[in-house]
Amino acid sequence: MSARPAQAATPEPTGFEQAVDDVAGVVVNGLNTVLFYPLFVSAAETQSSVAEPDVEEVAAMLERIRADGFEPGEASLVLTVPRSVGPQAAAALQRELTQRFVPSDPKGTRRLTVTRSRRATTARLKARTGGLPIIVLWLLFGAAFFTFRMGFVNIRAFRHAFDVVRGRFDNPDDPGEVSHFQALASALSATVGLGNIAGVAVAIATGGPGAVVWIVVAGFFGMSSKFVECTLGQKYREIAPSGQVMGGPMFYLRKGLAETGRPRLGKGLAVVFAILCVGGSIGGGNTFQVNQSLGIIQEQVPLFAEYRWLYGLLMAIAVGVVILGGIRRIAATAEKVVPLMCGVYVLACLYVLFANADAIPSAFATIVRSAWTPEAGYGGFVGVLVTGIRRAVFSNEAGVGSAAIAHSAARTDHPVREGIVALLEPFVDTIVVCTMTGLVIVITGAYAAPENFDVIAAAQGAALTSRAMATEISWFPVVLAVAVLMFAYSTLISWSYYGDRAWCFLFGPRSAIVYKLLFLSFVFLGSIVTGNNVLNFGDLMILSMAFPNILGILFLSSGVRRDLDDYLRSLAAGKFKIYK
Repeated sequence: MSARPAQAATPEPTGFEQAVDDVAGVVVNGLNTVLFYPLFVSAAETQSSVAEPDVEEVAAMLERIRADGFEPGEASLVLTVPRSVGPQAAAALQRELTQRFVPSDPKGTRRLTVTRSRRATTARLKARTGGLPIIVLWLLFGAAFFTFRMGFVNIRAFRHAFDVVRGRFDNPDDPGEVSHFQALASALSATVGLGNIAGVAVAIATGGPGAVVWIVVAGFFGMSSKFVECTLGQKYREIAPSGQVMGGPMFYLRKGLAETGRPRLGKGLAVVFAILCVGGSIGGGNTFQVNQSLGIIQEQVPLFAEYRWLYGLLMAIAVGVVILGGIRRIAATAEKVVPLMCGVYVLACLYVLFANADAIPSAFATIVRSAWTPEAGYGGFVGVLVTGIRRAVFSNEAGVGSAAIAHSAARTDHPVREGIVALLEPFVDTIVVCTMTGLVIVITGAYAAPENFDVIAAAQGAALTSRAMATEISWFPVVLAVAVLMFAYSTLISWSYYGDRAWCFLFGPRSAIVYKLLFLSFVFLGSIVTGNNVLNFGDLMILSMAFPNILGILFLSSGVRRDLDDYLRSLAAGKFKIYK
């Protein structure tokens, strides 16, 4: 392997950038604690005699925890300090402690957070392992339930999905705004992207190679979740006299649950989902994309490393030009951009894998072994599982309902057909692209290379993948930077549509311009906030959408199964006209 070129040091953030990031950190950490509360936790803690400990005092606290028989090196750490320690001082302490303890071992501390408490008089350090966040259990339950309830539709309808995407059943007179392929491309543009390039790299760096196994498992079962929600998106969509389509979880939760005799529950879940969808479009679909793409772009264009806000401003202008055109312009853009950028990225991955073909078997062995026998035992196993599932769902969005908004606009009079198309998304996004990225990261050893600890600590997964690629293709970081820019751009415009539909559901279509301006302002802010805060905020918003979505479609799943059985019987009987 060729040596990786030296990387320029990232400039320190300005006072304004640091202030914005400090405020974001306080908000995100507070919400994260509530919505991602872990179950089945193994923990240990110790108290300090001082209110604001320095690095040496924290190191001593860690040693006391270790002396009690608890290994903090594989734990998430929470340092609680009194309110007398200001928010900026707490944020500065968190940065200092992260630089000292997190990068020192990429397989070590999962996360280090500093929080402030009115009840605290001196600092308290808590180390926690083995926790399964409620949202992860909820996603696992939903994906497994829908897979069995639909009779493994992810296997039975897999081949037919490709026939539909090729346009064999496309009737140009069917109601809707876009073709099956355009709907798939539009939804893929929101999923195939930085979640694959950056998210997988972050998962391996923090959870170890075994995270790849759980990413693939989540993708396989997530295919069924995607089928159910996108079928419902088509079934309960509304078409305005102008031809504009309104669909997605907001509509099938409200209308579908009303049909089952639960109108109040349906309205409540629809409103909650719409609020979270707006947040998801701003978090994972916006700031995460800008932040991660900037992390790799600034390594190629040093100007943006010094003036991060300039990148955000230029990206906001570029996105604004497209999102004013609606789903037709978004779909037309995605139809051209997605295949191109997927092709470029997949070819590069294949080149690296073929160049190291002899190392592929051992890489697979490492991945599988790490998934079941991590070094930290049960706590490490749970950490790898949780990391893999969180990154998989963030990448393919199965169970969160977002893709149902794009697929509801497809031209078809068979909702099940569009659901079958949608189940291809987790396969392409997670099982194919994420696995390729994982193999590249593991084969090159980038996740454990000391020279990469800076980007690992900053949660800059795109930059880590770029450095892994550079070990085999010295000039590829430039190409990858362009591909990442395209990935981020297409995801931004697709998620702007998701958020726009949710916003209009809440406040009416006349207020859409307010949302678009809000969305563009967060494009700018995404270039300022640090990677860890952006990653946590993106997880928080997007994964939380699964709470109302999965709860609602559990009640509607029986109807989807009946529709699926009817469709497959008609298909077997040759009742559907073939157009191509």
